[in-house]
Amino acid sequence: MARNPLLLVPNLITIARILAIIPIVALVMEGSTALRVVALVLYILAAASDWLDGYLARAWNQYSPLGRMLDPIADKLLVGILIAALAWDGSLSALDMIPAIAILFREFFIPGLREFLGNAAVVLPVSKLAKWKTTIQLVALAIVLLERVVPGLGLVSDIALWAAGILTLWTGWQYLLASWPHLSGDAK
Repeated sequence: MARNPLLLVPNLITIARILAIIPIVALVMEGSTALRVVALVLYILAAASDWLDGYLARAWNQYSPLGRMLDPIADKLLVGILIAALAWDGSLSALDMIPAIAILFREFFIPGLREFLGNAAVVLPVSKLAKWKTTIQLVALAIVLLERVVPGLGLVSDIALWAAGILTLWTGWQYLLASWPHLSGDAK
């Protein structure tokens, strides 16, 4: 008998990560320092769940097509919507918007590229560096959240966000290069 993918623990964790975005953003947009701390705690739990759901899927052999689809979407939603909320509340400066936009650009472009190539039966596997990219993005955004709670983190926050932006662009460039033969018609 097939297992219902909605009842698999890793998928429930991924769905919880998606749902956690709502209170995280609401708390960030509220503006109070105390609520920002609560948002940060929820965000850290949501970010850590990215590792946990993958670990449990492997450990318990609870893979599913639903989980493979939802996991990267959950990451992109968490990062993208939090960037929008941090831009809205003024946590991101004009210069911070450069890596933030680079992150958003890549997070929309590469899934679109994968979808296009999928129609041609070409698979772009997730690289180890791209997994690190996600981790660096999640850490950088946690530092941006923490910046309003702990004074003096501005430089650390900026460096982390720029590192995430540069790594995000680099991995996007790698995917583009890997897919270029299929885009240019030179694939064998």
